[in-house]
Amino acid sequence: MDYCRRNKNRQAYILNSLKSLNYQKFLQTDISLGKLADLFIPRLKFIFTFSSVLPLTPLLLLSYSSNSQALTAHTSGVIQGSAPYLTFDEGRTKAITTNELLAITLSDGSKITPEINSSSFIKPIELPVEGQSFADIDMMVQAATNSVSIDSLVKRYHYWKDDDGDGEGGNGVEIKGSITLRIIDRDGQAVNRSDVLDICKSPYKVELSSTDGSISTNYGIPNTSTFKGRTVVYYIKPKAAPIICFVRPNLYWGNALQAGPADIWNNKKGFLVQSTYPNSYNQNFPTTGADNLYFDFIIGGVDAGQLTWEPVTLEGITATVTNLVASDGWIPNADRRKVVARVKLTGPAASISQKQSDSPSIISKPSLPQTFELVGKDSRGNVLKYGFQLRKWFVSRNKKDIASNQESWCNSIGYRLSQTSDLTNEGESGRGAKPSSSYKHYQRRIGAGFLTEWGPLHNYIDGGFGSSFWSSDRKKDLHDNIIYWHEISPTGRSIWKGGTVSTAAVCVFSAL
Repeated sequence: MDYCRRNKNRQAYILNSLKSLNYQKFLQTDISLGKLADLFIPRLKFIFTFSSVLPLTPLLLLSYSSNSQALTAHTSGVIQGSAPYLTFDEGRTKAITTNELLAITLSDGSKITPEINSSSFIKPIELPVEGQSFADIDMMVQAATNSVSIDSLVKRYHYWKDDDGDGEGGNGVEIKGSITLRIIDRDGQAVNRSDVLDICKSPYKVELSSTDGSISTNYGIPNTSTFKGRTVVYYIKPKAAPIICFVRPNLYWGNALQAGPADIWNNKKGFLVQSTYPNSYNQNFPTTGADNLYFDFIIGGVDAGQLTWEPVTLEGITATVTNLVASDGWIPNADRRKVVARVKLTGPAASISQKQSDSPSIISKPSLPQTFELVGKDSRGNVLKYGFQLRKWFVSRNKKDIASNQESWCNSIGYRLSQTSDLTNEGESGRGAKPSSSYKHYQRRIGAGFLTEWGPLHNYIDGGFGSSFWSSDRKKDLHDNIIYWHEISPTGRSIWKGGTVSTAAVCVFSAL
């Protein structure tokens, strides 16, 4: 009994010693019994220095040989399996990207993947139903959040597979990586998923981004594979007819206290369209005009470059629309490098020689008011219309002179020197147009003064305007002598100045 127990203990000790001598190397190699004995006997002699073990050597070798042969049949080399992988078609295809997770689906079932996405700022994707929000666009990122882990998506929809069956059930698989969503309007402003799309803020930029990631199982060799992230951008617009959203003159001095009411003026866009009905076009900008002044249509729902417009001429005044990239200093960064439809007015004006003369010849006067309707068309048959009514026409004399001489010059061409109320609605002097500003400068409005509508006139290219102007408003002393005239600044402020100061002028002809 004691002998058997001692013999078992010795066998266990010897086997453990063999394992420490790189036993696995022998298991992975098909070694004959003779070679095995030749290789192991010297090692055994080195290990076992006590003579009582030596008689057991043949038995141990025999035991080792039989065990090694049995093990070799099952473990000859590391078993190479397959790594887990992403799949979106139940294992038929191994995915190396997350493109499928970055797809969007519209409410009519149309699915748009990164591979077939061809949308652009000029050719956005149109939603199938009017009045939809971004919540009506199905994405892997749920409506209540702007990000999601790829782990949760892959496990929820079982978008993974391991051909060896590793990782199935429980928490046997781990996926690293995430997807984020960002939506901005055409001006770069962030948008919520619940927001209804606005044609005037389109196209919207829907950006879905995934990070690089990996998928791993707890067992198996190999047990990890990686996949590439990417970013895809979808340009989206609502289902709506194209419209003119804003009419943009010079935006300088159009914010803060100079800004008009929110339903009339946007300090980054210009005047809002007040009416689309011909019988009330007189509510729209502009009501005043002059040669070489211009403004831009900011259009929603169609690229301005796709539209063609016919010029309109009435009573010697022509409105011409040209598609161009606006580069004026007042254009906000968000709108730079964008094509706009620019409306340019041309009409009665003073020549260089007339401006230099003290007694110029008559300049033609248009019959006012005149109502203009501009019509733009694209190749798809979309039609855009914008109407406005001119009630005052101005002629510039940018040569500086004293007030009385400027008044005389205006009379010579058949016009009159502008009053303060023709130019500004400043509220300081009490002589400005109505509705008046609550401030000493103008407040941007329609029909409340030349500067009030157009902003500082000297900023217009080829406009030929001075920066400040005399008005015909004056103060007299007790002896009926004129001692002060109103000078109007570029921002519509009126200042009393002595009539001997030299300043430019604008003459006006208005409807009766």
